[in-house]
Amino acid sequence: MSAAFGSVPVPARLPRFGALCGVLSGLLIALPATVEAFIGETAVTSLLLALSPALALPFLTALHQWQSPATGRFGETAYLVNLIGLGLFGGAAFAANLVLYYLDDDVIKAELTGPTVPALLGSAFVFAVGCALFGAALIRARMLPRVAAWGYAVALPLFAFLIALPDSVLTSALHIVVGVVLVWLSTALWRSASPNDRTAASAFTS
Repeated sequence: MSAAFGSVPVPARLPRFGALCGVLSGLLIALPATVEAFIGETAVTSLLLALSPALALPFLTALHQWQSPATGRFGETAYLVNLIGLGLFGGAAFAANLVLYYLDDDVIKAELTGPTVPALLGSAFVFAVGCALFGAALIRARMLPRVAAWGYAVALPLFAFLIALPDSVLTSALHIVVGVVLVWLSTALWRSASPNDRTAASAFTS
């Protein structure tokens, strides 16, 4: 990592580090989902999915920093809502994949009482709203691929609610779409942050 970032100017280091985290986050969603589409959920795929939100946090921050001059207060608000939603939703996903996965359905039904379910639904709602707002900021900024920006604004909010459905080809496909969107945006961010390739952003958005 030191070789990749040591010669990069300080203003470009966060976008590049965030882009790397975004690629890893996307792969940790898409690859396990591809496996689960054929053999179902496993302990390994659950572990990988649980780790993805943590890597998405620096990616989201890098995206916001990169496009903030073009999005103004709306972009800042969208980022803050998305950041809070990602923290809540990431915690719920971590618990679901590394705790609930190992419990019987009867135990889960017995334990998910009181405010737990409303809190989980609230977390999904905040995450969905935040993704929709930040996706709109991506579209508005016009600094990264338009199709990927629309994917962020549409696919991630759907992901927040459909993830609670039983595993199926539909849920696996949505995981893969979300992973592809994150990798696409991350790749564009990396190239846009390159000190030797400042024209890359316009090339990606064409």
